Amino acid sequence: MAYTAIEDMRRKNEVRFGSDVGPKQPPLYINRRKRNDLKSAALRFLHSRCEKLRFDENREAEEKKKGVLLGTSLRPGQIPYNMQMDLDRLCLEKSLEVFIDSGIAEDAYSVYYCFLVLFFGQYRKSKKMVELLSEYEANGSSLLMKHRDHYSHSVYVFALGLAIYETSDAYRSSFKSFYHLEGKSENEAANLYLEYWGLASLFHDIGYPFELPFEQVLSYFEVNDQERGKDSLFLAYRCVEALTGLDQAAGDRLEELYGRRFATTSELLAFDITKKLGADYGFSEEYMLDVLDRKPTNPDDFGYFMDHAFFSAARLCQELLKILKPEKLTEMHVDALSAIMLHNSLYKFAIAFYKDKKPEKRKSPLRMDLHPLAWMLMLCDELQCWDRTAYGRNSRKELHPVSAVFDFSGQAINAVYSYDLAEQDKIKTYEKQRAEYEADPAKKKPRLKAYSDMAGDKPDFTADIERIVDTTAFPLKVRAELHKVNRENKRTYLSGSNFLHFFDFAVALHARNMPGKPSQEEMEEKFNSCSLEYRLSTLGRTRHFAAYLNAIGCFYTDKPVDFETVTRFGAKDAAIFAPMEHERWVREHQMMGWRYGKDYETLPVKVSGEDEDEARAALREQLRCHKLCMNGNPTHDEIRAHYQRLPRRYQDKDWKPFNRLLVLLKDMEGSRIYRL
Repeated sequence: MAYTAIEDMRRKNEVRFGSDVGPKQPPLYINRRKRNDLKSAALRFLHSRCEKLRFDENREAEEKKKGVLLGTSLRPGQIPYNMQMDLDRLCLEKSLEVFIDSGIAEDAYSVYYCFLVLFFGQYRKSKKMVELLSEYEANGSSLLMKHRDHYSHSVYVFALGLAIYETSDAYRSSFKSFYHLEGKSENEAANLYLEYWGLASLFHDIGYPFELPFEQVLSYFEVNDQERGKDSLFLAYRCVEALTGLDQAAGDRLEELYGRRFATTSELLAFDITKKLGADYGFSEEYMLDVLDRKPTNPDDFGYFMDHAFFSAARLCQELLKILKPEKLTEMHVDALSAIMLHNSLYKFAIAFYKDKKPEKRKSPLRMDLHPLAWMLMLCDELQCWDRTAYGRNSRKELHPVSAVFDFSGQAINAVYSYDLAEQDKIKTYEKQRAEYEADPAKKKPRLKAYSDMAGDKPDFTADIERIVDTTAFPLKVRAELHKVNRENKRTYLSGSNFLHFFDFAVALHARNMPGKPSQEEMEEKFNSCSLEYRLSTLGRTRHFAAYLNAIGCFYTDKPVDFETVTRFGAKDAAIFAPMEHERWVREHQMMGWRYGKDYETLPVKVSGEDEDEARAALREQLRCHKLCMNGNPTHDEIRAHYQRLPRRYQDKDWKPFNRLLVLLKDMEGSRIYRL
């Protein structure tokens, strides 16, 4: 019964009104041909395994005792509190579904936003942490020799981890045993995993803005194929304690958890990593602390590479202490941090030495029972190499998979990575060079990353993963194929600027009818008074703005260009993109389980006057039916015809707010709208 509070509301309404008036259980995505593909397994985890996520029995008891509702929908007090929690989880499920279909950064943003609201309680304080990585990659990564997207990548990693937990008996058993959850219900264990796996996966690369400047300097010399080494000019960080330092309150909480004090995150994570892996891999806490202390200050000790994982873990630790407060920090939070610290190069080159030329120095791959979160992060981080935007100059020349199909059936991973058929000339050249190499091993071994790592009967890609993590209980099989690429789902348009701050635009757009000139805090307070579902809807409106502009032959940019400037949208423009906005609204509501209906206007309520209007508005949220919704699976033309039949006041809602967004772009980012 996936969404139990929604079902409880349905039963209460049936008793109250004498018939089944809703709300209906939201649908689960089902792949009819393959039950255990990535999308099916990840969404099934959220839909079915995470029942009662963030439920509060005390608030439920208070609602029964006082006869009030404590949950928020369009406005506070309209639905039961636990029903709001169910709808919040549904938002995450559906946002992840949309992202898996598209893979684009705008849809990845929605997943981040949902997760932060669910587990941090708010978005504003972590806004920069989420947006900084995307900005750096979009604007600075083209200066690098090798770099690919890590923003959408992290959400794919998140989805992979959910799918593996859902389908692997061995991993679920290992996770429960490690955290002593054997006596807990299945949904309690899954809910814990969702929270802490989400922290580890979604934020494991937020330290890249510290690594990118380092790589940019080295790229200046590598343009001429000069290999990095002792003659390289490189950056190193000083005053690292500004990022890693732990204050008195944090020290007190950690002493409460571990029985000793820590002055920095390096000390904390050296302790935690040694506690988990030291005995099996033969290293001491002193050794680990020395390695971590040198990571940011002496990159020349590590092959002239800067480890973004160090900065990711330290940055996330500070965010947790700032937002959750030290008293809420748990050992599982620390485990998520140490998983992040391990995932890039620390485990591979300072613990397992998995590629050392001396076989006796190489250590065994990481077992899932030693550190379940780190095992999962390292596995999924390696698996997620498809559909990643190439920013670096050399990266754009390489051949990477554009898509991947996973089958997690039979307690195993079967992955097929697809490469663009249009790139087959590169592959033919590589295969010719490989044949020449096999005939004469004295020649230089050819490589076409990542295709060459996956091609053949014994791909290096699989072998490398098996040297990093122990896949005995969940074996991996990989193959590469060529396919024609369909990029329609990427929704690429001419519009481009720093228009990444969807939150700020959504907040301002939502506040368009507030009197006077409200402050940012006042606008955010109004925005946050709505539920996550309604906030996501406003974010969706701003995210689709580029598509609407494209439809009317316009685009936005922060660069001065020689095209006609648009200062206001009129009826002619509205006739084109207003039906598109209506279609977005209809499909969004269908996805969230809404249906067509007017019962909230006719069913009996016990109040009158203005109170009756409020009661009927609340009833609409409790029934989750709306007179502007559509049932079934309407076509594009059917939705357009539905829009044309709407009264003018409803049609205006689908386009007039965009005049406000036009002004916001100019004021907040210096962008202008131009007509082709």
